[in-house]
Amino acid sequence: MIDVYSIGEMLIDFIPGSEPASYIRKAGGAPANAAIAVAKNGLSVSMCCKVGDDDFGHFLMDTLKEHNVKAACPEYCKEAVTTMAFVTLEEDGERKFTFARKPGADTMLQESEVKEADIDESVIIHAGSCSLSAHPEAEATVKAMRLAHEKGKLVSFDVNYRNVMWDDDLDACTASVMDVLQYVDFLKISEEEVDMVGGEAHLFELMEKYNIAVVILTLGAAGARAYYQGKTIEVKGRKAKAVDATGAGDAFWGGFLSKLRIQGVESVNDLSEEKIQKAIEYGNVSGFICVQTKGAIASLPTREQIEAYL
Repeated sequence: MIDVYSIGEMLIDFIPGSEPASYIRKAGGAPANAAIAVAKNGLSVSMCCKVGDDDFGHFLMDTLKEHNVKAACPEYCKEAVTTMAFVTLEEDGERKFTFARKPGADTMLQESEVKEADIDESVIIHAGSCSLSAHPEAEATVKAMRLAHEKGKLVSFDVNYRNVMWDDDLDACTASVMDVLQYVDFLKISEEEVDMVGGEAHLFELMEKYNIAVVILTLGAAGARAYYQGKTIEVKGRKAKAVDATGAGDAFWGGFLSKLRIQGVESVNDLSEEKIQKAIEYGNVSGFICVQTKGAIASLPTREQIEAYL
């Protein structure tokens, strides 16, 4: 059994190091970081991705293997497909992303590379909106989500807008996100991205329209808010010494999904308000630890580290 099957296109983030002009590389994008976070919680996880046969692609694949994440598709293709994101912090604490390159249409993940047997073996299928693309060829993630939904699997989706995949076309990105909501059970969205789906007041309508079981609205240092069966669940955040850290949101979501599985959730029928609240608290601590240690892969915490804070 695979607890979480994570799928989608990949990024490598370069985050500010301890010295001027120095950077720390880490596997980026919600699918990779969430997969590693789940693995560090001691759960089984498989990652379906496609990367180039170059230094950056090898770094990403080595990082996944180092953290016991099973690679579930051909490891390398001849052309470089890995997008590099340089992350800098502005004086006001905001993050600025500069992208060095982006995947071409012919190097996107293909439908044939997503194995139905892996979906059958998995409990949760996870994808991020980086997995979607302006390229019409980028259909593998959507088809995997649809197939998982049809098979009654739990489908997790992390809205995470990246203009590199959409040529700055926010309308097209929003339309694509709305199109996949019909397959989603767990939706994670941040304050910055909630306008993409019509605003926070619209979330209950979306849940009813698309039969979404849980929506988690992440609020940064303020914590998170969950919507479930007409109820609102508030969980306060934790103050961290660091200003920001790329990967904290993925650490949160990896922790959230891990805690659901630790509590034995295998279908929406297993959910309860208490289990969701515990999972959010668990995710909050995971993101908090990531921020405290400035967001390198090593900062994605283990189950023991998270539980020590609870």
